[in-house]
Amino acid sequence: MKLDDYVEFEENERAERRRLASEKSYELVDHLESFQHRFEEATSGDALFGSVSPSIFVGTSNYPDVSTGILSPVGREGDADRFETSAAWYDERVSISDVFDRRTSLLNSNRPAEVTEVADAWDGFLGTQREVAIADRPVDVEIGLDDGPTLDFDVTDDDVATPTGPRARARSAELAENPHVPRPIKKTLEDDDWNAQGAMTYLYRRGFDVYDINSVLSAGALGRGENRRLVPTRWSITAVDDTVGKFLRGTVRDAPSVDSVEVWRNEYLGNAFWVVLAPGDWEYELVEMKAPGSIWNPDPEVGVAMSSAHENREGRTGYVDETAGAYYAARFGALEHLSERGRQAKVLVLRHVSDDYWGPVGVWQVREAVRNAFEGEHGEAETLGAAVREVADHLPVSLGRLRSKSTMVAGLQSSLSDFATGRP
Repeated sequence: MKLDDYVEFEENERAERRRLASEKSYELVDHLESFQHRFEEATSGDALFGSVSPSIFVGTSNYPDVSTGILSPVGREGDADRFETSAAWYDERVSISDVFDRRTSLLNSNRPAEVTEVADAWDGFLGTQREVAIADRPVDVEIGLDDGPTLDFDVTDDDVATPTGPRARARSAELAENPHVPRPIKKTLEDDDWNAQGAMTYLYRRGFDVYDINSVLSAGALGRGENRRLVPTRWSITAVDDTVGKFLRGTVRDAPSVDSVEVWRNEYLGNAFWVVLAPGDWEYELVEMKAPGSIWNPDPEVGVAMSSAHENREGRTGYVDETAGAYYAARFGALEHLSERGRQAKVLVLRHVSDDYWGPVGVWQVREAVRNAFEGEHGEAETLGAAVREVADHLPVSLGRLRSKSTMVAGLQSSLSDFATGRP
């Protein structure tokens, strides 16, 4: 499909999605109050309750002394698997309000721990937490609490990656069943000489999605025996995206290039992604444009905020601060597609965060939006420059400003019209 035809097709699709989209929701307080009622019904006098836990959470504050918890959807145990972040959330097309509903329905029963305590922990709270993390389905647990939950109405930095709901100090946690652990995960646990990067790659090659691997890594169940540590959830998400992404990059390093310039697009939760693939050796860049009024750029007077990060064929050596976890999540989605095709390409991902993105849902939405951008129709252009010029007409910044921020766009031949100032 020619690029101009593709753009018109996508505009019509977006108009329909906007018509069907629900308006912004600010029901977080209602969700928390609903949780309080369910919690009171579920607990006994000594704050002991049985629940079904789909996942765990490890915080970043005060590292290496961290808060480590077991997440339980109190009062909604029958649907526990729906509360665990996964690719299925995209398939369900969950809304921002849905995400906050699910996250604020999860009680984080937590205890403080030093990250090295988990090295050989199979008993007590940390042992139960590890069993929850490595199981392939939600696990029945019995949890004793020191007190009732704290209803936290503030969104912190930790909530950016995986926001959680109410928290309560746990004094104990025990399994109420024998969890089922997949054989490949058992294999990584039993091999104390296997480094974490190799184990992550092995699990991905055996069909485990990055969400499963992230949980196992966070619980300190991967790596050489003496080096195993609890890994804060926020860090483990990026570590898995980065590690598996590097593996996928290796699979396409010597592959033939794509034959033509392809333009793919996807939009989800107020985030629009343009993914441009062009012939050539592997190169990648993420450029983010955050509209005023969006969660990452709340001041409506400052104009569109921009950030970017880039790598060439040799990759990067340091962490990407400016675009953070979104860089690795988007790169993973693009590399997964290229690896499946047996091709390499120059990849430019343009992310427009609109003011419809009113609440942080986590970097999973970046990963899934890019992964699923390659479904259906796509546009084609004669050159990378022609593709960028066409796409730029649908971005909230001028091509001149895009050029000033993007390494890949800056290398394209320019004309005077590229520096038009009609857009901020």
